[in-house]
Amino acid sequence: MNKIVSAVLLVGGLALAGFGYRATESVASETKEAFSGMPTQTAMIFMIGGAVVALIGLVGLLRRPRTV
Repeated sequence: MNKIVSAVLLVGGLALAGFGYRATESVASETKEAFSGMPTQTAMIFMIGGAVVALIGLVGLLRRPRTV
């Protein structure tokens, strides 16, 4: 995987996870969390998806280049 693509994935994943974290602090999410104990589904999707994308980017950055 190209290092530039990996870096973009890492930054994009961290941004998505940040949006998800901020979404957990919204009024709707806090109200749902007060009754059910879990944040909204959208916030969870952003946080989990962002973590997965960031992990893929990190692995791409740390992987050694292939030699032929």
